[in-house]
Amino acid sequence: MKPKTPSLTVDTVILFKNRLVLVKRKNPPYQGKFALPGGFVEIGETTEKAAAREAFEETGLSVELIKLVGVYSDPDRDPRGHTVSVCYLAKGFGELKSGSDAASADLFELESVPELAFDHNKIINDAKSDINAILPQM
Repeated sequence: MKPKTPSLTVDTVILFKNRLVLVKRKNPPYQGKFALPGGFVEIGETTEKAAAREAFEETGLSVELIKLVGVYSDPDRDPRGHTVSVCYLAKGFGELKSGSDAASADLFELESVPELAFDHNKIINDAKSDINAILPQM
């Protein structure tokens, strides 16, 4: 019998044109709220490849992963069930356009990030010092 474990997900804080990329969720949970690009890791896929795939699917951007922001494992972070998210900080390249389950993809100044879905405000807050160090170099 296979043990029951949390689902593995990824989220990516993408810096593009000196701003943060957020996607408006097309589907529940949190339909219509902004969130970081991310999603579920597929079987046989690394978290790094999943982060790049999800970023491209939702934003049209290719990403260069810069560093690990952290691992977020609060059992209540996703109303669909227990998920563990591996979160990265990345630079985006290409043309920003929404895709897959994103209703839109938009750019935000760090100071004007709205209330986000899941625990994504905490993730951005945890990455803030790294974001502030990288933005002037872009």
